[in-house]
Amino acid sequence: MLTILGFTMIATFLVLIMLKKMSPIAALVLIPALFCVFVGKGAKLGDYVIDGVTSLAPTAAMLMFAIVYFGVMIDVGLFDPIVRGILKFCKADPLRIVVGTAVLAAIVSLDGDGSTTFMITVSAMYPLYKRLKMSLVVMTGVAAMANGVMNTLPWGGPTARAATALKVSASDIFVPMIPALAVGMLAVLVLSYVLGRRERKRLGVLTLDEVLVEEPAESETVLVGAGGDKKGLAAGKGDNKQSASGSSGSGTDADAELPDEDDGFQGLDPNRATLRPKLYWFNALLTVILLTAMIMEWLPIPVLFLLGAALALTVNFPHMPDQKARLGAHAENVLNVSGMVFAAAVFTGVLQGTGMVDHMATWLVDNIPDGMGPHMAFVTGVLSIPLTYFMSNDGFYFGIVPVLAEAGNAHGVSTLEIARASLVGQPLHMSSPLVPAVYVLVGMAKVEFGDHTRFVVKWAALTSLVVLGAGILFGII
Repeated sequence: MLTILGFTMIATFLVLIMLKKMSPIAALVLIPALFCVFVGKGAKLGDYVIDGVTSLAPTAAMLMFAIVYFGVMIDVGLFDPIVRGILKFCKADPLRIVVGTAVLAAIVSLDGDGSTTFMITVSAMYPLYKRLKMSLVVMTGVAAMANGVMNTLPWGGPTARAATALKVSASDIFVPMIPALAVGMLAVLVLSYVLGRRERKRLGVLTLDEVLVEEPAESETVLVGAGGDKKGLAAGKGDNKQSASGSSGSGTDADAELPDEDDGFQGLDPNRATLRPKLYWFNALLTVILLTAMIMEWLPIPVLFLLGAALALTVNFPHMPDQKARLGAHAENVLNVSGMVFAAAVFTGVLQGTGMVDHMATWLVDNIPDGMGPHMAFVTGVLSIPLTYFMSNDGFYFGIVPVLAEAGNAHGVSTLEIARASLVGQPLHMSSPLVPAVYVLVGMAKVEFGDHTRFVVKWAALTSLVVLGAGILFGII
């Protein structure tokens, strides 16, 4: 009975969030609470939730302060020289432009937010693709795959969800996966090189002067600010005026400057009030120290980001109103992510506390061929590719992965191996129709979602398989 109720609860959760009948946070709270009553253990719901919240508090803290930290770093201009350097490197060579797209998307993905990554990447690269008449689906596909690999960072979402659902440390999942993820990122760069050579063969190596032609005015999307403040985005129809960043995203002659000039084709507003150029090297050193401390595990990740965010805010914005403004700019992302984690405490608490996950795992173990039991990590990795595409990360990590972990434990496969294997499908997941950020990507690039899907699915699935193969080769999975 508990097996049936468990699978029914998961199915109900998946259907409701995929059909967008409920938000993930509401579904994570209300559905398990209702099923807890069905099981006859409604009186213990409070205990299940408190236990879950207590165990998930460090993960929520890590996500909250990581978002604030990297948001502030974008605000103060830490990544601006990188953006300008990539654009200078690209010039008008299609091969360099495609590779530069992958590098830029990977770097900006450090903030852990897909929407921000795509806004900055498209704003910076779209004028070059448009002027050189390059394939825009190449840009969207490469950006999505690079972000998918980098999305596995502990503060990016999937790793935090896996840690939350399985009650393990995010650093214990992520740090050993770094070699496999590095191979995955290398695969994206190699693929970018191949696609860039194809574009170069089709178009040749041009100069912008050869392709500066008058194009009709069209609606444009301009990134005029950073830091997660959605009000920094402006869209206007037929407005040929370029933003202060020089990257309007339209094909008009307003963006005709050469990309190797400091004031041309920039993805971030060079005049925004939050810039702190005198503190650039302090912020760069702080970020390097923070990432090094995370990899070396000098302190728990939540503590590192808490200290880093506090220090970054204090040094860059010493006045209290400025600090409040920066926190307010990132509050929406912080609330959404941390709210999801605490809501997940209800789902995982009920699933574990009522014994449903144990009964489901037993049923699954009984139905897996004996020869496959010891390879549950490999099975999880393979399943993560289609499952994370056809369902949200919430559904997969909170509904499916705990069951796979219990089944793997029965055959001697560690929970951490299952958690690492569950990250394999992320390069494909970032192009899923269930990911809101992908609509930001295709919308700003003016690409049909169907065209993007047809182009990216095969390459993203291949990248996921490369990560899985590298994980097995290195003994991580």
